[in-house]
Amino acid sequence: MRVRRTLSPLVAITQNNNESFAIEEGLNLLNISSMINSNDVVVITPNWVGAGGPEIGDVVGPNSLKKIIQIIKSCNPKRIVIATASARKDVEKLMIDIGFMDVIKSENVEFINLNNGPFINLPLNHSCPKSIALNKLYDEMTFLISFTQLKIHEEATISASIKNIAMGWPTGEEQGYPKKNLGIHKDLHGFISAMLEKFTIDLSIVSASPAMVGTGPHKGIGNHTGLVLCGTDPIATDTVGARLLGFKPQAINYLYKSINKGLGCGEVTTDSSSPIKILGMRLIDAEKHFNKCAYGKDFSID
Repeated sequence: MRVRRTLSPLVAITQNNNESFAIEEGLNLLNISSMINSNDVVVITPNWVGAGGPEIGDVVGPNSLKKIIQIIKSCNPKRIVIATASARKDVEKLMIDIGFMDVIKSENVEFINLNNGPFINLPLNHSCPKSIALNKLYDEMTFLISFTQLKIHEEATISASIKNIAMGWPTGEEQGYPKKNLGIHKDLHGFISAMLEKFTIDLSIVSASPAMVGTGPHKGIGNHTGLVLCGTDPIATDTVGARLLGFKPQAINYLYKSINKGLGCGEVTTDSSSPIKILGMRLIDAEKHFNKCAYGKDFSID
């Protein structure tokens, strides 16, 4: 398994009504230009789960995806690939309808539908399934970016950077459409944690503009908070995202499992002694702002 490019658990919290600007500010705070080199095969896995649209947080925004591609291009990697395996069999139609195809064509980057082969077989430290088929891109990438919206989730409790990769890479050709044929959902939290053991997520971009609250991943309410999280450690990033939704990490089973496996840092405080270093907006201010937007009252966990 690759070692994550930046080992320090850094999370930049930015706020801008223009999601693309918030992302750009967050990546600048992380000094993205120092993270990627000319030999890298950069893979961006966006959340393309359904056709509800970016307005409610069902999928990421095409304009923001375009901004991320442009920022990564400025780092001059060898290859940039947009890659995901939608739970919808007609992922190309979704791409056209929402505007992702236009972005990929205009930016002249590769797209790989991870539902298609050729595949490798990856053993998992998990009972069901014990292994999983993945596109061979898994062995080729050197830098992985998870780009997703923050959501309440009816089974996973929250959906953020880790779940996006864990559920965005398994092929529908093996798992079915949606991906429930071979038992992933029998122990979803165990599966997500087992997948994180096999994936090195170098950069997590989690947008709360909008964030889906109420229920999810499709039927909730999208709240445009202007907040974006950019992090070097997916557990740290998702820990901050969980707090915005009102959860400490031990409330998210797969996050708690992964922390106990030593896969990342899940300890954060609202002061300068925090093991997760917060850049940009203060965590307590972000929590209050999120809750004011979502629920009409500015409160925080601590």
